[in-house]
This record gives sequence, C-alpha cells and structure tokens, in this order.
Amino acid sequence: MDGAAAVVEAVAKAEAAGLVVVKLKTRSGFPSPCWAAWLRTKIKSLEEIYLFSLTIKEFEIIDFFLGASLKDGALKIMPMKKQTRAGQQTRFKAFVAIGDYNGHVGLGVKYSKEVATSIRGAIILAKLSIVPVQRGYWGNKTGKSHTVPCKVTGHCGSVLVRLIPAPRGTGIVSAPVPKKLLMMAGIDDCYTSARGCTATLGSIAKATFDAISKTYSYLTPNLWKETVFTTSPYQEFTDHLVKTHTRVSVQKTQAPAVATT
Repeated sequence: MDGAAAVVEAVAKAEAAGLVVVKLKTRSGFPSPCWAAWLRTKIKSLEEIYLFSLTIKEFEIIDFFLGASLKDGALKIMPMKKQTRAGQQTRFKAFVAIGDYNGHVGLGVKYSKEVATSIRGAIILAKLSIVPVQRGYWGNKTGKSHTVPCKVTGHCGSVLVRLIPAPRGTGIVSAPVPKKLLMMAGIDDCYTSARGCTATLGSIAKATFDAISKTYSYLTPNLWKETVFTTSPYQEFTDHLVKTHTRVSVQKTQAPAVATT
C-alpha cells in the first residue's frame, strides 16, 4: 500500500470513529500526508491548538474552525518599483487584516506582480498568523469583557504602540490602522498611544498586532490555578499517629516496705 492510499484509509477510519478530520487535498487529489498525525486527534476548537502551542501550517484549518465568521479587510496596497537593467519592475505590496470580531485577529503582508495575487496571498498569510486575544474589564467586572486586560506594548522598527484599558462606552481612541485591527480583535473600548515613525503603515500595523498578541503572554488572576502544597513528612507522621495511636495505661505499683532493725 503506497503513502496516499494509506492516508485515505486512515481518513476513512478516523471519520468512522467520529473524529474531527481536516481534509487537505494535494494537486493529485489525495489528502496531504503531513496530516497523518492529526487524524488520530480529537481537536474540537481552535483554542486547543493554541493551548499546546501547535504551529498552524495550513490555512484550511482556520477556514474549518472560523470560516463563517472571518472577515478580512485591506489596510493598504502599495506599488513598489525596482530598477533593473531591463527597466523598472513594478510589484504590489498588500497589507491585509483578518478577524472574527470575537477574540481572533491576524495580519498578513504579501508582494506580487498583480494586485489580486498579492491580496490573495496576504489573506492566506493573515490566516496563518491568527492569534487569540484576551479581553478584560475596566473597573468592575460586570457584563461582557470589552477592553484589553492591562497595558500592553508592541514594537516594530522605530514604532512603539501602547494599548491602555478604557471605560465601557469610550470606544477605540486610535488612528485608523490600529483601530481597524482592534475592532477585528473584538475590543470595544481602548486608549492607544504611539511614538516613532508612525507614518509608516507597515510598522504601526505590525506594532499594533504585536501588542494585541501579547495580551495572552501572561495569566491574569482569574486564570490562576489553585496551588496544592505538599505536606511535610513530619506532619504526615503526626497526623497518622493521632489517628492510629492508642494510649497504654500503666499501673504504678508501690514498692514493699523493708523491715529495719
């Protein structure tokens, strides 16, 4: 049995067992052999992939889990010219943001000779770079989480973007590019500050995306697990003796009197 036939048989067995199978077909029409390890898993959501820090190498995975809710938007399409011996060569550079407006956002950049090809490639790269977004509260923890959990900072080149929590109803106080990324991430209220050469769209977009991705770089108190401390051996022995030890009554006998002459 060759590799393609083995993969097809494994897919059929996995589907019969009720497992989640992501089918990726190659040019020959057979499922990609690189998914043999995935066929035996029980991945139900995208969060399980992030939980184990697994690398997403195929954009079809994102389409499988978030395909219906994903929205994309082109931030900017820039013509890039290169001088060669044959003359000037023009290429197009596309910046595309993608998100589901509910805790997932991605950013993709792609060069190509045609506008449509560059946008299509940027969408694929944006899907592969999707990260989860942790949202929090400002003040009381009532209602739905609406802002960033704390102050986070992102860097790219000379640009530094800082995201600051804001009260409910404030909105996103930001420039157009960071505002679009924050909206796609599902953040409703946020203050932003930026410094450096913010006129460079690529730098400020990547710095904002870096800041958003850092919201899960630490654990907030509501995600802390209760620490179970081990008991000292001396305490274990003491508890065991208290439960099992029984006192033995000892009767004191009086020594007989010695006659003296």
